Amino acid sequence: MTYASSARQPEPEPGPIWSRGAESPAAGPEATAASSAVNDSNVVPITAAHTARQGASRHTDTSLPTPETAAKGKKSTPTAGKVRADALRMLGCVRIATVRQMAQVITGEESDGRSYVRRAMVKLAKLGLAETNGKDGKHQIWNLTPAGQKALADGNELPPRPKAGTGAKAVRAGFGPHAVAVTDTILAYTDTVLGGRREYLTDWQVEVNHAIKETGLSFNTDAVLAVPTKTSEVRLFELDNGTMSQARLAKEVWDYERYAGHRVWEGARGTIGGTYPFWQRHRYTRSKTFPRLHVVLAGKAEHLLDNRLQALTDAVQGITIAVWANTLPRLKRGEPWYEIGVDDPDRRRARYPEAVGR
Repeated sequence: MTYASSARQPEPEPGPIWSRGAESPAAGPEATAASSAVNDSNVVPITAAHTARQGASRHTDTSLPTPETAAKGKKSTPTAGKVRADALRMLGCVRIATVRQMAQVITGEESDGRSYVRRAMVKLAKLGLAETNGKDGKHQIWNLTPAGQKALADGNELPPRPKAGTGAKAVRAGFGPHAVAVTDTILAYTDTVLGGRREYLTDWQVEVNHAIKETGLSFNTDAVLAVPTKTSEVRLFELDNGTMSQARLAKEVWDYERYAGHRVWEGARGTIGGTYPFWQRHRYTRSKTFPRLHVVLAGKAEHLLDNRLQALTDAVQGITIAVWANTLPRLKRGEPWYEIGVDDPDRRRARYPEAVGR
């Protein structure tokens, strides 16, 4: 069975509001595409139906600034203290990273920069601020210690994140590769869509819980980007590192619709009152539409990722939230996203029962 997505072409988004007062770039090369869904044994290429929007101009963010350039165009050597500070800030945002990933952000150099970062991490480990608890292949995975998190909080370097863990237990349990892939997703999206790896990094959070106690629904979103658009204050990201079945992946996407569909009763006593979306009343109160969900597929050969993308398209037909999907290799190359779900609050309200009033 071949499915052609009936998704609309998303309207261009204006530049999001930058919380620190600086102008920030508009969303970059995300685009709609029609796609076909088949099983993993029969690949059918997904053909883009629309061209990607043009990337926006870059604006500097002083939280993790671009490495300084010398007079002859060569990057100057970063100071040891600056590298340590940037490494702490980056780990405070993405929680888990390798030296390769940190060098990509802090120095902008793939090979030479690693030596600077490696020395910085050794020093931070001696100070008790960072540690390594496992590897991703040959690469050590680094995370902050509780003392490192406290140092960031005491320095007022990041927004308060009281429930954020260090990620050490996850790495020791063998889940490091998934967390590293989440960090790769964050860096790729920041680079290809937001215009630069070093900008907006402090606006990311990982493992953000979404729960509704009344229904028992609870799940963690792999990453949340708090750079507002015209209609929503965040963007949600789910990553599958090739470890889930297709059915499980589809269920995780549908959980977001169930979360978006839940309504709560509100009204002063003695009045009729009314029902309102739970998420809009208690979570994303400044958003006009439910945040878009971005699904990123990784961990397998690229042709298998394309197959999984097509299968996911088929599995979420008729979903009433905005869902955009891509593979990590395509994202790194800046290729268009595929719109496999469209926000439809009217159909969503009809699908989920009204909350019972008082």
